[in-house]
Amino acid sequence: MKMAKSNSTKIEFDGALGEKLAASIDWPHGETRGFAIFAHCFSCSKEFVASRRVANALTEHGFAVLRVDFTGLGKSGGDFSDTNFSTNAQDLIAAANWLDQSYDAPTLLVGHSLGGAAVLAVAPEIQSVKAVATIGAPADIDHILHMFTCSLDEIEENGVGQVDLGGRPFTIKKQFLDDVKSFDLKSQIGKFRGGTLVLHGPTDQTVGVENAEGIFKAAKHPKSFVSLDSADHLLSKLEDASYAAEVIAAWAERFVPSKPSPKVDEGHVVAAESGEGKYHLDVNAAGHHITVDEPLEVGGSDRGATPYGLLSAALGSCTTITLRMYADRKKLAVTHIETWVDHEKQHASDCVECAEGREGRVDVFTRRVLIEGDVDAAQRERLLQIADKCPVHRTLEKSSVVRTMAVQK
Repeated sequence: MKMAKSNSTKIEFDGALGEKLAASIDWPHGETRGFAIFAHCFSCSKEFVASRRVANALTEHGFAVLRVDFTGLGKSGGDFSDTNFSTNAQDLIAAANWLDQSYDAPTLLVGHSLGGAAVLAVAPEIQSVKAVATIGAPADIDHILHMFTCSLDEIEENGVGQVDLGGRPFTIKKQFLDDVKSFDLKSQIGKFRGGTLVLHGPTDQTVGVENAEGIFKAAKHPKSFVSLDSADHLLSKLEDASYAAEVIAAWAERFVPSKPSPKVDEGHVVAAESGEGKYHLDVNAAGHHITVDEPLEVGGSDRGATPYGLLSAALGSCTTITLRMYADRKKLAVTHIETWVDHEKQHASDCVECAEGREGRVDVFTRRVLIEGDVDAAQRERLLQIADKCPVHRTLEKSSVVRTMAVQK
């Protein structure tokens, strides 16, 4: 599956230990269905390949996804050795509070590996969360201790020690071990009353699939389990990360449904600021949703067509529909029609089609029509003449009247 590149906004806020946490929001290209928080694997970061792949795929299903670096990791401030599982969980609560104050409260939590355990731990504490999905998560926090290649006795005795995680050295303090051993994750899992989805690879060599069984048994209904087949623990393959995200998005529909557009009368359009960007708009055209935005270079977030892009789209769409209606009525063997429209502003003196006497700049729409099928030259010429009769074409060529008035809700 090829994933479209999402637009990201870099942010920061205070974490559990008072340090600045680095984060980013991956935005959907259309209307935002809901906000999700993605928690990365232990010792990873928000930029880890699986984090980005899953987040990008979720944006294709309408979720705005907040990815955050835990304290001391990635680009976040603080010292990793001062953190533990509980501070990671508190970082997620801080992220949820920031979202609630800045945009909207999160409704979906997704966590990978130890990040999965973290979202399970905080889900009962965040009232807005309706669903939690985990990928390769441990059922008990102390499972992570087997990853340490140093002597745990050394850390217990000296209060600090170096461990190797994924080829990188990390300093671990005794308080980390104490926190891991004392945290009752299964009790927290049992407190959550939303939907729980457990995704796990049966051949996961880092966190065995028996952990999925432990989470599933501890969770209350509604709960689901999905096997990730041959996926490795880090979701190294694009298709595995994409599949996981597709499953999560489809499953979450039951708990975080897509927002239906309220129906308005035919011929009426409502263009409202969404609050998700300086120029980002939610447009309701007789119940059909359209996203409008401006390019990045003028301060927009480039998550939708521009107003002039919509105007060109209206001309191109009307032209194609008009030609199809004519071809069907005349029973012409036309198999496919496309209309390409380019828009530019020209000086009236440079516009050969402009009426004499016009001054200043004028809008010029250049239309190219592709007609496929068994039609001869005369039929093709007639079709091009019919293109000029499309209603939007005629509207653009004529002077229009625009009335503006203030309204109150």
